[in-house]
Amino acid sequence: MITLPETFKERMQQMLGRDYPAFLQSFENPFRNGIRCNPLKNISDTLTEGLKPVPWNPNGYYIDDKKKYSSNPLYHAGAYYIQEASAMLPAQLADARPGEKILDLCAAPGGKSTAVGAALQGQGLLISNDISRTRAKALLHNIEVFGITNAAVISEYPDKLTSYFPDFFDKILIDAPCSGEGMFHKEPSMVNAWMAKGPEEYHKIQKEILQAADKMLRPGGRLIYSTCTFSPLEDEGSISWFLDQYPEYYICDIRQEQTFLADCLAPGRPEWGNGDPSLACAFRVWPHLAEGEGHFAVVLQKGNPLPAPADKKKKKIAVPKKNRDLEAFFNFLDKEKIHWNYDPERLVFSKGYVRYVPEGMPELPGVHILRSGLFLGEIKKGRFEPSTAFARALQPEECKNVIRYPADGTDILRYLKCETLSVDQNLPAGWYLICADDCPLGWAKVQNGTLKNKYPPGWRIL
Repeated sequence: MITLPETFKERMQQMLGRDYPAFLQSFENPFRNGIRCNPLKNISDTLTEGLKPVPWNPNGYYIDDKKKYSSNPLYHAGAYYIQEASAMLPAQLADARPGEKILDLCAAPGGKSTAVGAALQGQGLLISNDISRTRAKALLHNIEVFGITNAAVISEYPDKLTSYFPDFFDKILIDAPCSGEGMFHKEPSMVNAWMAKGPEEYHKIQKEILQAADKMLRPGGRLIYSTCTFSPLEDEGSISWFLDQYPEYYICDIRQEQTFLADCLAPGRPEWGNGDPSLACAFRVWPHLAEGEGHFAVVLQKGNPLPAPADKKKKKIAVPKKNRDLEAFFNFLDKEKIHWNYDPERLVFSKGYVRYVPEGMPELPGVHILRSGLFLGEIKKGRFEPSTAFARALQPEECKNVIRYPADGTDILRYLKCETLSVDQNLPAGWYLICADDCPLGWAKVQNGTLKNKYPPGWRIL
């Protein structure tokens, strides 16, 4: 039984009235988690067979046994992300389009960034930021696991970034630091944090973040603001303050653009803010009305409507540019017959490492960057050794040498434990892309019937 603070219960009773008993009862129900499938991966329909869809996210499904899905090799292959259902809403509202420049300002551990990055389909630019260096490392890991090629992971306070990105982004996501009332069911320890630092303190932080975001959003761009709290001060209150300070913004009626949202999510409450009727166009997930733990989300537009992004297609390069420093990389692709579609102008070689930088990535001197673009691998003594991140960005059909292990078999588990495996003696020597079913996991070198495992020791399962 979760012990809720009396002041919290009193406020919720005033807010909900006759719905309050049902709200309180929702804390007695079993907690349900979810998975969000990765559209960049080849996933069999059997993965989601029999699962109930999350109504506000086309790639989301409810699950009852988190352990079953967290131990599945397909999870380690980035086929899906484990995420509470209501947390899937903000990235869905962002409606990311290939070619856009998007900032995820409070990104760790990566739920929104992996969803947005997958939707961009390798085109455009995603900047994923988190002020915590430790959490940013977990963010980077999840982006690499998902096979996202056009993201930069950084760790800075929002106000520092404003001088680097003036009027730059098409869309900015703010999953704001908040009092976490919507997480009381999932993590009862959040109650103590709430009592130590309540909604008032977070409201101040939210205003500072919103101000910074305004400086980085281009005219006509969209700002997606969300919290995992029920607090009117942090939800309708923070947005009311922002609209009063920045009258060029208005709230978008996303229900007219994504009509399936109309029947499954409750509206915002204007009377909990400044009374602006457009606050009803915000979204609230209530645990007694929907299968979600609690969330608030709203989409704001800065001035004129956002024009549709240009339909940019990936460049098809017939003959790659033969940069001498990158010769080992090109030789690797030729020798191993890897037909990866890339733009050689975006390849960067520095200190032995080869990276593929996102299109339109600016220089960021003085910014703490964990990774800019896709880490392809390392050149050692004239030989290129590919990274696991590169493997995740490939499709099996782009490689000649592929070994597919069944996701429900023992061999793929041995691979994930970094063990050496035996293979057919007649298998030609070389680098092989190792897949769980049809989802790439990493690399191995084959020689004389032995598979030398190249899965990163830091990623192995125990």
